[in-house]
This record gives sequence, C-alpha cells and structure tokens, in this order.
Amino acid sequence: MSDLIVQRPEGLYCPPGNFYIDPWRPVPRAVITHAHSDHARHGNGHYLAAAPAEGVLRTRLGDIDLQLLRYGERVQHHGVTLSLHPAGHVLGSAQVRLEHRGQVWVASGDYKVAPDPTCAPFEPVRCDVFITESTFGLPIYRWCPDEELFADINAWWARNATHARASVLCCYSFGKAQRVLNGVDPSIGPIVVHGAVKPLNEAYLAAGVALPDTRLVTEVTDKADLRRCLVVCPPSAAASPWLRRFGDAQTAFASGWMQVRGNRRRGGYDRGFVLSDHADWPGLLDAIAATGAQRVIVTHGSSAAMVRHLQEHGLRAEAFQTEYGDDVVEADLQPPPEAAG
Repeated sequence: MSDLIVQRPEGLYCPPGNFYIDPWRPVPRAVITHAHSDHARHGNGHYLAAAPAEGVLRTRLGDIDLQLLRYGERVQHHGVTLSLHPAGHVLGSAQVRLEHRGQVWVASGDYKVAPDPTCAPFEPVRCDVFITESTFGLPIYRWCPDEELFADINAWWARNATHARASVLCCYSFGKAQRVLNGVDPSIGPIVVHGAVKPLNEAYLAAGVALPDTRLVTEVTDKADLRRCLVVCPPSAAASPWLRRFGDAQTAFASGWMQVRGNRRRGGYDRGFVLSDHADWPGLLDAIAATGAQRVIVTHGSSAAMVRHLQEHGLRAEAFQTEYGDDVVEADLQPPPEAAG
C-alpha cells in the first residue's frame, strides 16, 4: 500500500489527493496547518485551512483563494477524506487528517498540548501514521505552568515600573505576542505594541480572543507612560532605533529557547522567559502516544534524537527533510518603517 504523504521538492505531497500540506514552493492546491510564514507562504493557487485561521491568514497573505473548514468537518477530494483538527499551536492551527483506502494519516504541523486561552486546545487524533514536529524534542525542554510564568513576567514588569523603566518583552508577532498579552496583568501599566503586532492583535480580537487595550508608541501622549509600560515587539525591534524611544529600558525574550542557559546572554537580553507555542519533550511523547500510531515521521527540530528515541521504544520512526523552522517565522511579518509605530 502506497504512502498517503510523501516528500517532494515543493513540500509534503498527497499523491492520491494531488495536493500539498504546508508547501514551501508555490503549488496549485495547498492545505495549510497554520499561518506562520514557514508553513503558509505566498504564491499558491488555492488554500484550504481551518475556519479560525481566516483572519490571521488574510492579514499575512492578503487576498488569496481561501477555502475554510470547521474543525472536524470532512471533505472528499479525489477519494481522500480530509478533516482538520485543533493543534493548540496558535489561532487557527490545525492537524490534517487524511483517510484513503483504509489508511489514516495525520500531519500535525506545529502543536502544543499545554492549555492556551488564545487558541483551541490540542486534540489527539487516532491514526496509523503520525507526522510530528520535534522543535523541542530533547529531554531538557520541560515547560512550567503558565500561572508561574506569567506571575514571573508580571513581577518583572511591576518592578521595572517602580524604577521608571520600560519593560521590553521580545517575542514573535503572531501567536506568542497574543499569548503574552492575554496572560499579563494590564493593571500594572500601559501596554505598547510594535506595528508588526497590531494587525495580528486585530485578527485575534475579531476571532473573539480576549486581549487588553494596547497602543502604538506614536499614540502615547504622556511620555511618563513610556517609562513604565510593557512593550511587546518582535526580536528585530530590540536591535533597531525604534527601541530608543523607551529610554533606559529592561529587555527580555520570551521563547522556549530560553530554557538553555546562555541563549539569553548571547542575545544580549536582561531576562529570559521560557514560553513556547510548541510542545515540550513530555508533551511531544504524550501526543505521539495518544495517536496510537505505529509509524511516526518527524519533520523538523531535534529529529534525529526523536527518531532514535521512538525506535528504541518499538515504533517505526523516520524523518522527512523539510524547510520548516522558527528562523523564518518573523521574516515577512515586519512592517515597512513608516508602519512600525
């Protein structure tokens, strides 16, 4: 029996369905797991995605030919039954379930199993073959509960505010920024967002996600507010002249990579907060086990370590070579200079 998903130069391809999943080259038909730029790219003829992703996809890709599916809704295409299921990664993220001639495959894209009020929770989907990420696929990566993390972030912000210092928290504009905004305590002070964050906030708000009031720096009339605010911006902004408007600010980076000592120092940040939109090591293993799959394909991250671990535990495991990864997520989310706010 032939594989339902194979590797091609354009991306992951479903031969019987004649479509691609998160292709990295332009193709006629693309199924998109989520709107991060390494998974949703310009140039495809037709896009299929989960309904909650509409706002963020259109914010990122503009006027595209977009077909939307509710989570769990099934469609048939060339004999392949396709449905989308929550991945818990960011707003509208989905796992792609394919069924054809008795086989069930699930391509998960990126996913997170920890609770997150800004997107639908991860839903395990039973399958024969599971295609998984492994961004943090090493035993050192284990996340603490959000309550502890945000208590730490709020304490850092409040302490800085009492010393008349802005708290600049760098994180990805899409997904991470909204999760930060949803979790912090807005009573501590005003919140300023970078121009790359604002349109994505608007898409989240339109989807019914609760976010606090925010301002662009150009909308701040009282300069004293710039000395006690929380600033949410992409990492690139921390190295730009835009940051000078906040004076002697304290900087921090929110990322799962902050789990490793030395990453904060190499980035030149004052603080590092371990916050990820990906599953940690236990989360990855739990998610894989919950599918019941006997064959697992790893797409990106610590794939060699994950494949070896799964093989040692009796599963048929291998890796696909893909072009997914965090290094390109922010590349096309930066606004032109006049929009940076």
